[in-house]
Amino acid sequence: MKFGAMIQPRIDDLDLARDIERLGFDSLWVPDSHMISSDCYQVMALAAVNTSRIRIGTGVSIAGTRIAPVTAASIATVNRLAPGRTFLGLGTGHTAMRTMGHDPIPPKEFREYVRVTCELLRDGKTEFTWRGRTRHIEILNRHLGLVDIDHPIPVYIAANGPQALRIAGEFGDGRVSADNEPADLYPQSMSVVRDAAKAAGRELAESYHTATLAFACVMRPGETLRSERVIEQVGPMSVAYLRYWYEWYLKSRDDSLIPPDIRTEWREYLDHVAKMRTPEDRRYLEIHEGHCTFQVPSERRFVTPNVIRAARGYVGEPDEIIAMLRERERAGLREVTILPPIHCAREVYQDFAEQIIARY
Repeated sequence: MKFGAMIQPRIDDLDLARDIERLGFDSLWVPDSHMISSDCYQVMALAAVNTSRIRIGTGVSIAGTRIAPVTAASIATVNRLAPGRTFLGLGTGHTAMRTMGHDPIPPKEFREYVRVTCELLRDGKTEFTWRGRTRHIEILNRHLGLVDIDHPIPVYIAANGPQALRIAGEFGDGRVSADNEPADLYPQSMSVVRDAAKAAGRELAESYHTATLAFACVMRPGETLRSERVIEQVGPMSVAYLRYWYEWYLKSRDDSLIPPDIRTEWREYLDHVAKMRTPEDRRYLEIHEGHCTFQVPSERRFVTPNVIRAARGYVGEPDEIIAMLRERERAGLREVTILPPIHCAREVYQDFAEQIIARY
């Protein structure tokens, strides 16, 4: 099992990447949520020149906010600073698009985006369609060393639904789950990936990577899910699941995804949103305030034990967390990436490194 640290991109925290590397994490994941954080590629460039071992990549880069050739050039530029240490996560853009009031891009567009990006990074050339016109493009001036695609840049596809899973199998070097999938569901998802790869004439390499985004809190003796320190560390990510479910409900009017154990909190959250002061056509701004970054005071009441458990984070005493990780590793998971709130990130990383990674 590999362990990744996902950060909230903050351009002036120059020591964070070094601290994470020193703690023994294998990789540094940088989200591409441009309306709520610093630009991911600038943060990765600084991390690349301030570290020497840790792998650095996007967690994940958003297809709806940059055209594919720009994304390929951006990650290839970072790879010039950290050759062979970079990777590219690609996704349709839940947070990045929702914070602007737009939907993630549809699967057909995402598939084409992934194809173009992968072919540029692997071959340096591809066919690219822009505004209805298809042209041949190539990465030029490679002899000047302005970018680096000679050292391979693995592409990991963020995929949970069946169409994205098929794209991950058709093109990806790995798959990222945006949800900490239960161990019994993980093999089913990977079966879709393998079938898609086979249909595309690919054989998934032994190195095919599998990673998941989660959150964590290493509990101390005597602490419970109602303890203030625990709530402080897991609150923003736990509430983010309510927000995700709400966005789904808003489009489908189907709340069957909501776990039975949090029906009370779900009804209260719907009432909370209905009473927001923001005009309905701009309500997405208030819904995503502090998203995965800090706890909005009015949402503190939703961080209940039931919601924490439903969000499936790694929350427990060290032996409990290690048992959860072992179960998912047996199911085929190869990397767990944890995302803490920005104000207590170092404490979360240090606890996890010293009490989980060191003992794993």
